[in-house]
Amino acid sequence: MTEIDAKIDALVPAWLTLPDIAEKFGVEVTRVRQLVKEGQLIAVRRGENRALHVPAAFIDGDKVVKGLTGTLTLLRDDGFTVEEMLEWLFTPDPSLPGTPAQALAENRGTEVKRRAQALAV
Repeated sequence: MTEIDAKIDALVPAWLTLPDIAEKFGVEVTRVRQLVKEGQLIAVRRGENRALHVPAAFIDGDKVVKGLTGTLTLLRDDGFTVEEMLEWLFTPDPSLPGTPAQALAENRGTEVKRRAQALAV
């Protein structure tokens, strides 16, 4: 878990704290921490109190956005840092269109994963 710079913070439109996510999921905060530890979510320290935050776009109601975990695994395997993953996921891609994070939320995960796999080549 890292602290992010202003550029990446500005790319992500909305953030949720781990307790916010726990409430949405109907679980304890420790379970959300476990999701972060397992790599199913990305959490970064931000704000005055440096609390852990997750991009709101990664949450779909009471679950993690479909396709996110696999995409994060691909990016991690490609050697991306947390900051690089966030930058890639929230930077507009004209070929999608929109950002990879938006495409995942719109159930277009196959296209996103294809692009993530191409990064390794």
